[in-house]
Amino acid sequence: MNNYQLAQRLMENINQVFVGKEEVVENLLISFLAGGHVLLEDVPGVGKTTLALALAKSMDCSFGRIQFTPDTLPGDVTGLSIYNMKSGEFTYQAGSVMHQVLLADEINRTSPKTQASLLEAMAEGQVTVDGIIHQLPQPFFVIATQNPVEFLGTYPLPEAQMDRFMMRLTIGYPERTQEIRMASQFLQGQTLTRVEAVCQTEDMIAMRKEVSSISVKESILGYIADLVEATREEQRFVLGASPRAMLALVCASQAKAFLQNRDYVKPDDVKAVAMQVLGHRLTLSSEAKIRKEDKDKILKSLILKIRIPV
Repeated sequence: MNNYQLAQRLMENINQVFVGKEEVVENLLISFLAGGHVLLEDVPGVGKTTLALALAKSMDCSFGRIQFTPDTLPGDVTGLSIYNMKSGEFTYQAGSVMHQVLLADEINRTSPKTQASLLEAMAEGQVTVDGIIHQLPQPFFVIATQNPVEFLGTYPLPEAQMDRFMMRLTIGYPERTQEIRMASQFLQGQTLTRVEAVCQTEDMIAMRKEVSSISVKESILGYIADLVEATREEQRFVLGASPRAMLALVCASQAKAFLQNRDYVKPDDVKAVAMQVLGHRLTLSSEAKIRKEDKDKILKSLILKIRIPV
């Protein structure tokens, strides 16, 4: 079984538990294969935790979860140095971050200092505690969640930290038939405990390596650059896409091409992931907010305007 077939089997395995959201599952896997991280923004009860745990179980990866609250400290995330009275030395006590798949639940409920403790881990795959660097297990993937409806007692993620997430995804409510099917599976005992691993850690690392080797022609890079530049020139945006956003769009397009069983990127791959990669990085101007402009509609119109390379 080649890497493409293994990736398809992985998605099918997750979809057996996470019913009716194939596009969300695919985008989550795209972010993982591209070496990025995901922000799941949706109301409670739609399956954010279920999705994260199903992914970890299907890949046979270690899973860690930290429930963020206002009193959560950076040490709870990164770990602490604890004094050992027998040896007379400090020993490292691992934090929640020392897992391959980390669910940072309700990240906007904790203080900015604790939120920032994830930045080094997400960017460099390591944490520094008392001046000592500790490497994280690979592959490392963060799935952060937040509730977009409830704002009381929350600390909104700053633009710089939003930019660290490759994609922002929303799950939404399932359709009626899908919800009935989900309830039927629950009654039959088809829960997360029934999810079996379909691949190993080494397989996921090999997939990531293959994704990074997907060919991206100069014309495609120019197309992505035009799209990113358009967000910066749009007057209704006070903040456009960053250079990091362009790199994220390139990597996500490679992963999309891989899941289409191609070894090169097409413009359609870029268009398929552009909304999820760029949407959360853009900030409306004050005038646009007053006029109640829709950020997603503006971005969609920009994508349609950009000339597609032949």
